[in-house]
Amino acid sequence: MPEIDAAPVAPANPAANPAALGLVGFGLTTILLSLINAGVLPTGGEGVVIPMALAYGGLIQIIAGLMEFRVGNTFGMTAFLSYGAFWWWFAFLLIFAKTGVIDISQAGPTVGVALLLWGLLTLYLWIGTFRLPKILFLIFLALWITFALLGLGAIEKAPGLTQAGGWLGLLTGLMAVYGSFGIVTNATWGRPVVPLGEAPFLSGR
Repeated sequence: MPEIDAAPVAPANPAANPAALGLVGFGLTTILLSLINAGVLPTGGEGVVIPMALAYGGLIQIIAGLMEFRVGNTFGMTAFLSYGAFWWWFAFLLIFAKTGVIDISQAGPTVGVALLLWGLLTLYLWIGTFRLPKILFLIFLALWITFALLGLGAIEKAPGLTQAGGWLGLLTGLMAVYGSFGIVTNATWGRPVVPLGEAPFLSGR
């Protein structure tokens, strides 16, 4: 008769939620750049944004996206990998243009169109948030409008639109940080403490 091991099996620890890391990386970097776009900080401060965009906005979100892949979260994987790449794109664009690696003096509305394309990506991700917690719905709603304002401001050379995009971007970043704060706090306490609107706008099949 085969021997049966009756030793208790320790339950596997649940995986950490990568969204906490990805949201705060996105949020803090967005806040810093948005303060410049809104006119609160000088445009010369973009040089300060670059290292943060490469490290916290870029690398950390890419790590979070890879972690989301491991836990099978298609939405989180797509969002964090994409916005991590966005921050690398932004940082390298400034670095390459400043050092003469690329010449964007004749780019015309191209940068604005690129921002609109990021807005398009955000719009399609926003559709998915109708089935996710309300904090994500609000973050992505504000973000695609932010990209639209910044893109149109760059295309039309309209500082007012860029400034409006800066203020809305600031709100977006603050909501992302709040979402990360809620995830970390609720996980630490082991129960809902910070409301995140867990019930989505659309539920059921």
